[in-house]
Amino acid sequence: MEIDFKGKRALVTGAGKGIGRCIAKSLARCGAEVIALTRTQSDLDTLVAEVPSIHPLCLDVSKTEDVRKAIEKLGDIHLLVNNAGVSKLDAFLDIEPEDFDKLFGINVKAALFVAQAVAKKMVAKGSGGAIVNVSSQASQSALQDHTLYCSSKAALDMLTKMMAFELGKHKIRVNAVNPTAVMTDMGRLAWSDEAKAGPLLNRIPLGRFAEEEEVVNAILFLLSDKASMISGALLPVDGGLLTC
Repeated sequence: MEIDFKGKRALVTGAGKGIGRCIAKSLARCGAEVIALTRTQSDLDTLVAEVPSIHPLCLDVSKTEDVRKAIEKLGDIHLLVNNAGVSKLDAFLDIEPEDFDKLFGINVKAALFVAQAVAKKMVAKGSGGAIVNVSSQASQSALQDHTLYCSSKAALDMLTKMMAFELGKHKIRVNAVNPTAVMTDMGRLAWSDEAKAGPLLNRIPLGRFAEEEEVVNAILFLLSDKASMISGALLPVDGGLLTC
């Protein structure tokens, strides 16, 4: 199945590393004009060196007003991938208020206001669009020491459904992908310990973690016209973990 985004402009947040970087490169490969947003200039520099057609945008998504103003100046945007996210592991009894503010500030608040700014442009243009929020299977399955991460991704799932509900009349589709652990460079380091990885792997019927491309392919499909009747979906990319 060939996916073609020629004539489309796409914004990807958290585009400097991992899944976001892979999304930006894949969208460009499929013909989209890509705007890659991340807070680390060096990541943008290496990304543009790899794919010169990508437009870099160095911003911290937690700075809501800065992001709003920047998006207002970007011109038309047809596709958005809300990929920026953070995690911090703590036992429930050890969680601090500043950790709550950081995780919900980026995983939920930033996703909402980036999407709002983009959706306003889509509504004004009148030609619709597609948004994908990068969530997690952790939104629906409890993990040890992941209280804030699981809770913020659960909030992102409901945000996805509400966006789909309210923006559908404007021909804007909104979906989420919900991967299990993903074998990015950081993911390989984080899950290289068999003692840590084993219990989660044992819950995955396919017996392995996801590769970057498997998550990206799901995102590309949901952004594309091939998914023209899909909105409000939470698509697991988890090897069957949530079936158990």
